[in-house]
Amino acid sequence: MTAIIGKPAPQFSAESTIGPISLEQCLGRTVVLYFYPKDNTPGCTTESQDFRDLHADFLASGAIVIGVSRDSLKSHENFKTKHELPFPLIADTDEAVCNLFGVMKQKNMYGKQVRGIERSTFLIDAQGVLVQAWRGVKVPGHAKEVLQAAQSIG
Repeated sequence: MTAIIGKPAPQFSAESTIGPISLEQCLGRTVVLYFYPKDNTPGCTTESQDFRDLHADFLASGAIVIGVSRDSLKSHENFKTKHELPFPLIADTDEAVCNLFGVMKQKNMYGKQVRGIERSTFLIDAQGVLVQAWRGVKVPGHAKEVLQAAQSIG
């Protein structure tokens, strides 16, 4: 099953920087699930800092933010500490959550074909329904756009 707008979001359970986390335990809250390629790379760092800087606004709108990449928990812990990220990061080392949301893509890196995460964000309402998806995200202004969408359903 992949993520389809207007349908229940795919259920998952995964290890995160706050312990095991599942979509089911987030019911009753709006969830912003953002997938990013790699900890401590320029675009991913900026995107995570943007979500961090707007975190109080997301909470005020009733939304929780969760980041997802294929990095290890250890890498996530370092990234989270270094950039003071106030939200959990999921270590999707086996790509299970990535595959549920269809974010694994063939990408061109320095002329080589590599399989990686397409920067994507999913907005899931308090009933667990996928309301909006952003794929192939460009970082500038993205977190703000997601916040406005979260506020509109909050």
